[in-house]
Parts: sequence; C-alpha cells; structure tokens
Amino acid sequence: MTDDERFLGDDAMFQTIASHDGGELPVVPLINTVLFPNMVTPLFVSRDRSLAAIEEALASHRTIITVAQRSAEADESDTEQLYSVGIEAAIGRVLKLPDGTTSILVQGRRRVRINEWLRGEQSLRARYETIEVDEERTLAVEAMMRGVLSAYEKVVRLSRTMPDDAYVAAMNVDEPGWLADLIAATLPLDVPRRQTLLETIDVEERLHQLNVFLSQELDVLELENRIQNQVQREVDRSQRDFFLREQLKAIQMELGQDDPLTREINELRERIALAGFPPKVQAKAEEELNRLEMMPPAAPEYSVIRTYLDWLLDLPWHTTSDDTTSLTEAATTLDRNHYGLKKVKERILEFIAVRMLAGDKQKAPILCFVGPPGVGKTSLGRSVAEALGREFVRLSLGGVHDEAEIRGHRRTYIGALPGRIIQTMKDAGTINPVFMLDEIDKLGNDFRGDPAAALLEVLDPEQNSTFADHYLDVPYDLSKVMFITTANMLDPIAEPLLDRMEIVELPGYIEEEKLQIARQFLIPKQIEANGLSEHPISFDEATLRQIIRLYTWEAGVRNLEREIGAICRKVARKVAENKRYPRRIRPSMLDGFLGNPPYTYGLAEEHDEVGVATGMVWTMNGGDIIAIETAVVDGKGTTTLTGQLGDVMQESAQAALSYARSSARRLGIEPKRFEKVDIHIHVPEGGVPKDGPSAGITLACSVISALTHRRLRRDVAMTGEITLRGRVLPIGGLREKMLGAYRAGITTIIIPAKNKRDLEDVPTNVRRKLKVVSVEHMDEVLPIAFTSNPLQRGGMGGNGDSAPAISVPTVTQPVVGQEEL
Repeated sequence: MTDDERFLGDDAMFQTIASHDGGELPVVPLINTVLFPNMVTPLFVSRDRSLAAIEEALASHRTIITVAQRSAEADESDTEQLYSVGIEAAIGRVLKLPDGTTSILVQGRRRVRINEWLRGEQSLRARYETIEVDEERTLAVEAMMRGVLSAYEKVVRLSRTMPDDAYVAAMNVDEPGWLADLIAATLPLDVPRRQTLLETIDVEERLHQLNVFLSQELDVLELENRIQNQVQREVDRSQRDFFLREQLKAIQMELGQDDPLTREINELRERIALAGFPPKVQAKAEEELNRLEMMPPAAPEYSVIRTYLDWLLDLPWHTTSDDTTSLTEAATTLDRNHYGLKKVKERILEFIAVRMLAGDKQKAPILCFVGPPGVGKTSLGRSVAEALGREFVRLSLGGVHDEAEIRGHRRTYIGALPGRIIQTMKDAGTINPVFMLDEIDKLGNDFRGDPAAALLEVLDPEQNSTFADHYLDVPYDLSKVMFITTANMLDPIAEPLLDRMEIVELPGYIEEEKLQIARQFLIPKQIEANGLSEHPISFDEATLRQIIRLYTWEAGVRNLEREIGAICRKVARKVAENKRYPRRIRPSMLDGFLGNPPYTYGLAEEHDEVGVATGMVWTMNGGDIIAIETAVVDGKGTTTLTGQLGDVMQESAQAALSYARSSARRLGIEPKRFEKVDIHIHVPEGGVPKDGPSAGITLACSVISALTHRRLRRDVAMTGEITLRGRVLPIGGLREKMLGAYRAGITTIIIPAKNKRDLEDVPTNVRRKLKVVSVEHMDEVLPIAFTSNPLQRGGMGGNGDSAPAISVPTVTQPVVGQEEL
C-alpha cells in the first residue's frame, strides 16, 4: 500500500462527484490490479485510450469505470481480455508527469456489470448497470467477520510489507461488505483471486472466500518467517563469531601478541571454508578443527590432527581434467607413441566416443593389460592418459603384502598415513586421472592381510564411489578414475579380482613389428640419447633382422633397444675420438660391435628324413619350429620319451602311438611288430621344458615315418592336437607359430580346420608366402606331410578291412596380390 492510498473514502475532493445508477461511462482498463469499492488508490495512466477516457471524464462528471485486464500483455482495446465486472470510480486529484504519464487519484464507488462495450474514436466506453449488495448482518455474517478480523490481525503482524494501521482501519469498519473489500484490497493477492472477490456479490460468501485466502497467506507467511528466523540466526552467529575474532585480533595486536597458533587456526578455517568438501567431509573437517583449536600445541594429538587436516585439504575433491573430445587427435597420439596394438587402441577410442555421447553416465572402464615383459604395457598406459588429456599416475603393486598399503592405517597408530591409493590421488591432483596399478599379479599376502581383497572395492565401479580409507575415515570418490592394471600372467590373480577387470591381451611382438618399432622409435631415441643427432647413423633392414634373431630372444623390445644402444655407444666413442665411424650399420659389422651371437633360431632341415617331423612351438618370446625325432630299434615293445617333456605332451605322444597302432594295417605296418621293437621319441634341446597338446599330429607323423621308413617333407611344419580316432583338434598361438615357421624357411604348414579363423591375425605378407592346409583328420595330414602317402601301401588289411576314403584337405594357396585365408 502506498502513502497516497487511503482506506476510507471520505476525502472532500470526492464528495462533490455524483454517483450514477447506470448509463454510459468511459472505461480505463487496469493492469495487474483490481479496484474495490470505498478504496482510494493512485493510478498511473500512460496508454492513449485510457488517457482519452480520463480527459472525457474530467470534461463532464469526473466518473469512470475501472475494469481489470485478464492478461497484462493484452491491448487495452481488446474487450475479450477485460472482465465484465468492474468498479464505478470518481476521479479526484490529477497530475501530469514529465515522462508523459498522468497520475490520478480515484475512489471506488460501487460494483457495476458491463452490458455492452462501445468503441469511440479515441476512448473505450461501456454501457453498464450497478450491482446492488445486501449488507444485512446475520449471525453467520457476524461470525465470519470476527474470523476474518482474527486471521487478518495475524497476517498484518507477520507481514513485512503491510502497514500496522491496516488492521486498525479494518477494526473500525462495521459494514461486512466494506470490511471484505478493505481486506481484499490490502492483501498481496493476484488479479484472478482479487477479481473473484470482486465478483462475489453475496457478503457471507465473500467473507468465506476471503477467509480461505487469509488462511493460505498465513501459512505462507509463517513458513517464510520461520525460514527467515533460521537464516537470521545463522547470520547472527557467523557475524558474532567474525566480530569476536576480529576483536581478539585487534586486542592481540595492541598487546603485541600476534599469536602464530591463532593465525594458523584461522588459515585452516579459511581453507576448509573454500575447499568445497562434500557434506560429510565438511562436517568431519570442522569437527577436527574445533578439537585442534581447543588443544594445546604441546599435546601429542595436536600434530596428528594437523596432519589429518592437511591430507583432507591437499586431496582433490572436485578438480577434474577436461577429456579429449577429438577421436582423430586421440588416435594420432596413440599411433605416435606405439606401433600396432590395434585392439587396445580401438578399445580406448571406443571409450572416448562413448564418453562424448553419454557424458558422465558412462562408468570408467577398468582394464587389465596382460602380456610378457617388455611389450609396452606401462608406456601404453601413459599414452592412454595423453590421448585422453588426463593426468597419469602409477602405483607398483609388486611385493605389496600388507592390506594397510591399500587402505591405510587408522589414526590410532603412531605415524599413520593414508593408503597408497589416496597418496597417489593426492599426487594426481585431479579426481579423474588414468591410474595404473602395475604388476597386479605379483601381490603378496601374509598375517597382515590380503591386499588383493582390499583392491576389490577399489576396482568395483559399484563400490568405489565411496572408497573407505582407514586413515581418512570419510568416503572418497574413485568412480571417475580410469584404472588400468598390468600383469604378466593371469593365473596368480584372485578370481573375484579378475572378474572386475576387462582383460586386454598384449601378445609378444613378432619380427615384423619389432622391425618397425626399431625404425620408428628405438633408433631415433638411441641416436638422440647417445649424442649422435649431428652424426646420424642408419641400420640396414638385414642388420635389424639379424639383431632380432641372433642377439635377442624376447617378447618385447627391451633387449633390442639395449643392443641398438650398444652400437650407438661404440659409434659415439669413435666420434668423440675423431676416428672414422660407419654411417651405415651392415650385418657384417655386428660381430665387431656386439660380439658372437648368443642365440640361434630354428631352420628347416636340409634333407627329407625318416622319423624327423617338423613341429611349430609357441613361447612367450615368440614362435619357432622344432624337429621331433623317432627311432625304432629291436626290443620288447617299450616306449621311451626324452627331451624334458611335460605330462600333457607325454600323453599326446601316447595318443599318437596308439593311433599308429590302431591304424597299423592301413599304414602297411605288421601289428605284431610293435611287440618286437622299442620306440624312442626325442624332442631336441633337452634343457628346455616342453609341454602342451599341440604337437600331437607331429608326434604321430614322426612315429609313422619311423615305422614305415617313409620320408617326411622338410618344408612342411604342422601343429594340432590328436585324438585316438585321428581327429585333429584346434590349438593356440597360431600367429606366433606361423611367423616362426616362415622365418625358418618353411613353405607349407598344416593347421586344424577350426583354427582358420585365427589366420586373420597373421600378417598379410606372411600368409601370401605360405601354403596353409587346414585339416580335420590324420588321413588328410599324411599325404601332405610325407613324400609318399603311407596310406597307399596298406591296401587291404589282413583282416579284410578296406582303407577308408581319404578326404581332400582344405588348402590355402599363396596367390600374388590376393589375400588368402
């Protein structure tokens, strides 16, 4: 209510204006307000038609009709947006303002109903009729008046905008209709509710409706008052604490006692206030700070609490790194740092793509890189962080055997610290780093607990959002961290821990990959590291191949880098001594630089021989070939196996021998001969343990060759498990085996038919130069492995059984310019 607004309409300026019982008057539409009878209110008029209506009224009887608009944005001439019930009002004071608007003071007289709208040239007029109101004070009306006055008193007392004399004015009104209109005019009601009260003619109904509105307003005011009081109490408390601290500082400064302890506590309080902790952490930090403030510095626990608060403040709680949003840049980064590793790179790019589409809905993956030493697992993790645009941190788990290393020690222990997970997160400085847990397969355990069990929570996306460190004693969110673990073998890893990780295998590098890695990464790195940037040297391809084959025997490239570094160092010495040095390293120079080769590799036999079959083997350091030898001598039917064979391989030899005995007649072997000869099977390099079932068909061919005196082809290598019925079952490590056979000069290889799908992993240039034969039965192996098919000798066996038909094996011929599987 403004200062110009009056509750009672007895002002002298309105007494000379006559009222009308009906007829035609100019109309002034009102925006966001409703005028009630007997109320004096100032109006500010700026619209053209409304100004014209006021001019007409002033020129005649100084009376207008005020009607509320339904919408504030509607045009004043749009009668559809005007209510049909309004107020006949008398115009008192008129003031024209500098901005072109006119201020008028009007007094509502009585309710009118619009019967017809009349559009004048300049103003809006209307025909109307007055609405008679029955002001009889019945008992019900009297009761309603008392209830309304009681509620209105509470509203005025709680309201911060209504003047105190509003209730006094209402107390002095005896007429029920006038009382209802007075209270309605002073309440902060919207236009629809004000108009409802204006259009309610029955006084009792109007008082009832007003009582409902008062109750609603009272509920809102009580809630607002309660909230305001709570806020005020908090503000008063904080201001009181602030003023007291400032006064204490001033007193200490006057006394020359600038207490360092107080300064330290205040600094901690400010840091905690600005840290943005989660609610639980905030409450814990404030609790510990209050304990610290009340504790003398000499107390033993003082330093414990101070160290704890420092840890809370130093940890990242909200700081994040912005992820890379360009797949092209991420792919370029991965290719720049690592050669090959197609599957790993695809998985990282898939993660970035999903992150771009799903945002924070995607949970960070937990990857486990498994592979032999030296294949670049750790450096790949660093490249993943670079590609994602995140911080990279690494924690080595090798030899960790205490659960407290992961979860931390409780603060009851002297010298307690958080676990290494929290320590590493502090070093990262963000809550979304790439976190590498190195050598997870080398975790230990003893009476102090099992660290692998503690890692179950860390590596579980459903749990690590509330990781509990014993030292912190508050939950810490690890859900945004991208964990990458590394291992050489999966066997030592506990099954529940293994189940939480996505296994990504990194097989050993093949010779072609090592060659490219040496050219693109190792040679430039060693040239720069040994100061040869201004005296560059180059390596022939044959030189690199000879180093890989004769001077290293590994799955990775660490030793290859060492050998290249050794050559660079010797060249650097010659440069420093101003001696002539080779600018191009040729194979003939390797003996002078690196000495005699410490390793050899398998080569195909020089001649086709009886009893010597060429098999393909897989090792962690790559593939190779091996000759399996069988000798038959007179004896008593015994079988001897030598060459440090494992249990599985010995069983494969027994299965191969049993197959040969069961097929003796078809192979042209006298069955009784097995009882008169001893069979000796030997696998060379007896100092190297050997095991596995994949030499089954190789053992069978070696035994059959020795018993039939038929030569085996030296350019054929084979791999496959054999059954007693002669079926050939699939094996593993085909990629490495084929590359080893290719390096040894083999031209034809025999593989199980179910391994044809693995040929996609073999480099195209190797597949083109090898003839790959896929077989399902030994009857398909024998015609290819032998110079002459031993099955053709059998013909009709002694028992009258005919030899079964020999199926034609699937052969993959090398075709120039075309990829064959």
